[in-house]
Amino acid sequence: MGWFQLLALLIVLAALNSYINFRYIRLPATIGVMLIALAVSLALIGLSKLGLLDAHRRLAYAVERIDFDALLLHGMLAFLLFAGALHVDLSDLARDWVMISLLAVAGTLVSTFIVGGATFFMVRGLGFELPMMWCLLFGAIISPTDPIAVLGIMRHVGAPKPLETQLAGESLFNDGIGVVIFIVLLEIAQRPASVTVAGISLLLIKEAVGGVALGLVGGVLAYRMLKRVDHYQVEVLITLALSMGVYALADSVHVSAPIAVVVAGLLIGNQGRAFAMSRKTEAHLDSFWELIDAIMNAVLFLLIGLAVTVIEFTGHYFLVALLAIAVTLLARLASVAGVVSLLHLGRRPTMRGTIPVLAWGGLRGGISVAMALSLPASSHREMIVVITYVVVVFSIFVQGLTIGPVIRRVTEIRPVVEPRA
Repeated sequence: MGWFQLLALLIVLAALNSYINFRYIRLPATIGVMLIALAVSLALIGLSKLGLLDAHRRLAYAVERIDFDALLLHGMLAFLLFAGALHVDLSDLARDWVMISLLAVAGTLVSTFIVGGATFFMVRGLGFELPMMWCLLFGAIISPTDPIAVLGIMRHVGAPKPLETQLAGESLFNDGIGVVIFIVLLEIAQRPASVTVAGISLLLIKEAVGGVALGLVGGVLAYRMLKRVDHYQVEVLITLALSMGVYALADSVHVSAPIAVVVAGLLIGNQGRAFAMSRKTEAHLDSFWELIDAIMNAVLFLLIGLAVTVIEFTGHYFLVALLAIAVTLLARLASVAGVVSLLHLGRRPTMRGTIPVLAWGGLRGGISVAMALSLPASSHREMIVVITYVVVVFSIFVQGLTIGPVIRRVTEIRPVVEPRA
């Protein structure tokens, strides 16, 4: 099967699942598409084990040909992050920049080490062997919240604006932080003798600062081009070139591509809208990127559902995965509570229900699955892939479907901590 046939199959399946969900199931689009794909995959696996149908092997063969790391982390993510950043108000981010920065950086780091340490002792207590470095890799894989899942669900459930901004802002930036942490830990796991504290610090600075700088440069150049043109087809093409060009260049010079494309998207979505676009261009731009976002989301969550066909599940690993769900949730709660506590000490008010909503709304998604599947061949890789997949499926189905009721139950539009005099 060539690349065009594979792409055609994914688009056809995504469209069919989207139609079935919209027509009959009526779940949020991403959850519905993934549910149908997962149900069909499991049904084919069951029929194959009973000897009634061999379609499972054909589907698994097709899915195995997909390089999740290249497709998502070095492809689709450019469009998805740019589309998400276009619709985020920079003034809202500026008001919550302290919380968003702490959640994206400190929260991801704290969660990585809590998950890694707890997983190490949990796995050893169950009689398995998983080195601490691999447990920390799992922490880095599962700690970043997924911007695609978060943005889609938050828009669907109608979260209060402050909490939506905090979750959206964190998720747009912490996947870039998470990928950097993952790269560093993987380097340590593979070549521990060549890694130094100075080298790690330099890598972190280069990835983060370089990503911001590249995003600003690309965004400013595109902005100046948009100001000099009043032709919506050309302007839409410029934004498409910006998202792809900045991401590809960041990848090639080894700075954070996710951070770069988010910064570029924020600049165009705010300064570009205000000073460089006519209303006609803005309407066409929004329609174009909403369509790109919908298509990419449908394909991504279809792939997450289909990925079950290439993952080897065992009863022992499944038990570890169920316990890992609890570990991941507790780590997320601890990191969120720590950040909110710091804000309270700094006399910054937070909205009632902030901790439970941010903790429960920190959904995991395709980025975690892609990082897990990108791990090098090892006797430990299979366990990491299984527990990552189970945690992601739980996050999307259980947390994604219940975050709306949680928000309605625990939030009120007023500060829970009043600033001291």
